[in-house]
Amino acid sequence: MSRVGNQPIPIPAGVAVEDGPGGITVTGPKGKLSQFQLPGISCRVDDGVCRLSRDDDSKQRRACHGLMRSLVSNMVVGVTEGFEKELEVVGIGYKVRLEGQTLVLNVGFSHEVEFEVPEGIEAAVDGNQIKISGIDKQRVGQAAAAIRSLKKPEPYKGKGIRYKDEVVRRKAGKGAKE
Repeated sequence: MSRVGNQPIPIPAGVAVEDGPGGITVTGPKGKLSQFQLPGISCRVDDGVCRLSRDDDSKQRRACHGLMRSLVSNMVVGVTEGFEKELEVVGIGYKVRLEGQTLVLNVGFSHEVEFEVPEGIEAAVDGNQIKISGIDKQRVGQAAAAIRSLKKPEPYKGKGIRYKDEVVRRKAGKGAKE
């Protein structure tokens, strides 16, 4: 029995959830999101609550049931509140600036690295902090991961691009012999 899939999804005022032939569509104050519907999973909306159910109890259907419930829940949160990831650029001489929809990063290479911010994602720069926001949780996380992969934090000095709450485990260099 799926514990995640059986939980109802509360739908706040101003949000509409529609189950159509192309999948599930959620419309809210911040925008509109669509998700294809996995086979064997059905969606029912009544009294401000969305419930998902499955056709049978096979292992595959149980896994899809919980997944689909999480995806729909994330869409509801996205169109009402949105999602946000914060990154920080750490290192002497490391800088970041925003030019239109392009992040220009100076992170220790012989050249500046340009990152084109994807459609539907917003980026803001404050000093050496980068804030990525949007309504689609997957796209926000993917954009933040792509920016981080440009210069991952290294373990000796901790320089690089990291998530705001990320802890970098530091290693002792070769001068730390005893």
